[in-house]
Amino acid sequence: MAHKWVYAFEEGGSGMRNLLGGKGANLAEMTSIGLPVPPGFTITTEACNAYYDANEQFPEGMWDQVLEHLDALGKKLGRTFGDDANPLLVSVRSGARESMPGMMDTILNLGLTPAGVEMMGQKFGDMRFAWDLYRRLIQMFGKVVLDVPGEPFEEIIAEIRREEGVETDAGISAEGWKKTSDRFKALVERHTNTVFPEDPFDQLKLGVEAVFKSWNSKRARDYRNNFGYPHDWGTAVNVQTMVYGNFADGNSGTGVAFTRNPSTGDDHFYGEYLLNAQGEDVVSGARTPSNVDHLADEIRPAYEELLKVAETLESHYREMQDIEFTIESGKLWMLQ
Repeated sequence: MAHKWVYAFEEGGSGMRNLLGGKGANLAEMTSIGLPVPPGFTITTEACNAYYDANEQFPEGMWDQVLEHLDALGKKLGRTFGDDANPLLVSVRSGARESMPGMMDTILNLGLTPAGVEMMGQKFGDMRFAWDLYRRLIQMFGKVVLDVPGEPFEEIIAEIRREEGVETDAGISAEGWKKTSDRFKALVERHTNTVFPEDPFDQLKLGVEAVFKSWNSKRARDYRNNFGYPHDWGTAVNVQTMVYGNFADGNSGTGVAFTRNPSTGDDHFYGEYLLNAQGEDVVSGARTPSNVDHLADEIRPAYEELLKVAETLESHYREMQDIEFTIESGKLWMLQ
């Protein structure tokens, strides 16, 4: 029987941390206790070790299993990965059994192409949202997979804001984000001497490989040496369906929170969020987030559900939890 390299979230649980990594085990556990987790799958830590044993080649059967799980995800959601007419988009995240510096940052919106942008914009009636998704993909993929420095991307965004006469990223128009995407691609080409990969399957393959490679980054190795962690643990890769906090509908956003105050232990939900935002926006410093208490005034049903989720997590894990969440058009989703 072929070795199992990939597990759907429904197949895992918190007891599988060594195989699925901390993030994968927690996503599986949250799925199993009925919390709203965007569906996805985890490529195991064993696959990472096998990749290095095979001179940095994917182990036999792993990629086929990834494609099977992608297909199953698409069927579940009525979308297809690589289909511009109705694209399934995913995020790719690293996840070793212990969190450590040097591991690959998240890539969002993977699987999107310019033709897919047009379809997404028409489908959701919001071209600004669609081009914002695409420029984020180029920016994140450029930085974390292709090693393009982060500052030039931010300089291009600042340039576009000046051209459009707006003060924040949230004020940039659809046309502005389209221009940003073109300039980002030119930047990637200048730095790498190759064009930005448009094929969704190439994007995913390169993304998964970048997670495996980050396990042996200098920072990660130094950290493990310092704390005595073994180098043969490997990292898992989490591939998860995208949900969107960057709709400009006043009912979408993203946040990070603790189930109680981490400084005092006070039993009061504690955190920050941003409306019309995605991914690292809350912690990037580019915009000032709001105290999570204000969410009760802006999207009350989602706030009330968040409090229930916090209670469920604490009673399940018997420990204070830190969480990441996204709200898409009023619906709460748990990401971590």
